Amino acid sequence: MLTNKQKSRQRWLDLAPGDTVMVIAGKDKGKHGEVLRTLPTAGKIVVRGVNVAKRHVKAGQSAGGTKAVQGGVVDFEAPLSYSNVMLLCPHCNKPTRVKHSTSEGGRKTLECRNCGELYERIKRTEVQ
Repeated sequence: MLTNKQKSRQRWLDLAPGDTVMVIAGKDKGKHGEVLRTLPTAGKIVVRGVNVAKRHVKAGQSAGGTKAVQGGVVDFEAPLSYSNVMLLCPHCNKPTRVKHSTSEGGRKTLECRNCGELYERIKRTEVQ
């Protein structure tokens, strides 16, 4: 047993839930979608409508509630690697790398490498 095994460092992801991304590699190359959640420790993200997999569920199982679930085949979005997606710029509508810059107020911002516009992240509040 190795006791001095190095831990993998958590990588800072430039993407956040609600951002629109484009898949640049893999079976879903060229698809667009919205980021549902990020998994920084694994270096993965979940994108709506991309990398859809099937899971067979037994009847009566539930994720954490008391309701019984009908059995069958359930579609879900599986995580895909962060390196396989690029942020879509809302101004030029192209996949782009981002440039980290600071505004005059001292806030850290992201900037599009194609058009040079600042990327403004819109905070979305979900109604349940």
